Amino acid sequence: MFEVKNVEYSGESKDFIREIRDTVFIKEQQIDPEIEFDGLDGVAVHALVTFEGKAVGTGRILDDGHIGRIAIVKEFRSKGLGSKIVLSLIDEAIDKGYERVYLGSQKHAIDFYTKLGFQPYGEEFIEADIPHLSMEKRLNN
Repeated sequence: MFEVKNVEYSGESKDFIREIRDTVFIKEQQIDPEIEFDGLDGVAVHALVTFEGKAVGTGRILDDGHIGRIAIVKEFRSKGLGSKIVLSLIDEAIDKGYERVYLGSQKHAIDFYTKLGFQPYGEEFIEADIPHLSMEKRLNN
């Protein structure tokens, strides 16, 4: 059974988060580690998904409502975990009274975020050599 918890970036959770993001972003997507590990993890709240004690997915939200670093280990994709991560981070934002959450979606994931209530805004941009589009979701607190 999958478990999603919002955690701080410390101890065992930090190790799990780094391992997932290293696998997905640095090894699979060839993102520069200096871009991936940007120094903001310590001030973020992280969603961590585990399955039978194994960490299989993660994402984070910064204190301005910016959601990012959504990553799921390859063999656990297409199981609804991305939605669980984003919804857990949205719950965190609602609990903190944020008016909105926003993110930079890789172009292939725009439909995924649209289904979760996000709307695109602005122009396409490049981050880590990957095309992205800004998206936001207004929260009714």
